[in-house]
Amino acid sequence: MREYLSILLPLLDGQPVSFQGETMRAGIGLSTPRAGRVPVLLAALAPQMLRIAGERTDGTVLWMTGPATVRDHIVPSITAAAAAAGRPGPRVVCILPVCVTDDIPGARARAEKVLAIYGQLPSYRAMLDREGAAGPGDVAIAGDEDAVTAQITALAEAGVTDFVGLEYAHGDEQQRTHELLKSLIR
Repeated sequence: MREYLSILLPLLDGQPVSFQGETMRAGIGLSTPRAGRVPVLLAALAPQMLRIAGERTDGTVLWMTGPATVRDHIVPSITAAAAAAGRPGPRVVCILPVCVTDDIPGARARAEKVLAIYGQLPSYRAMLDREGAAGPGDVAIAGDEDAVTAQITALAEAGVTDFVGLEYAHGDEQQRTHELLKSLIR
């Protein structure tokens, strides 16, 4: 990842790259039609990737990562790395499944079934374990409008700068979920 970023970041800044690393090499230039660099975010969950993200990029994108893990692991790690590198505070983009519903157990069971693979993949399993979650259904955001709003607010208070809700509702729940998420856009 460090070698990849050593190639990508200068290119995005409009600089040609001549790089020879252990696993990558490049002699390349890039021209883009618009001014300014696009933000670079890494899918960083583990300590080394969070350090790289804080030192070199604009932040991280999370999946299957609950509020306690964001607050106690992600934000402190990436923020410390950014500060040590003299960089501004990083973005923390959190993506979680969301369902506005009156049937919380049913919604969590549905999330558990649909997203079961994430409870088995090592990186996400590690985040679920840090959270004390048995599976994806435990980190899914579910409840009525007030409860879902409170859960999303808790993520912001934990240090999430950008939230993306993955709607997994059906029927009337889908409309309720969509309307609530739309109302929360600032």
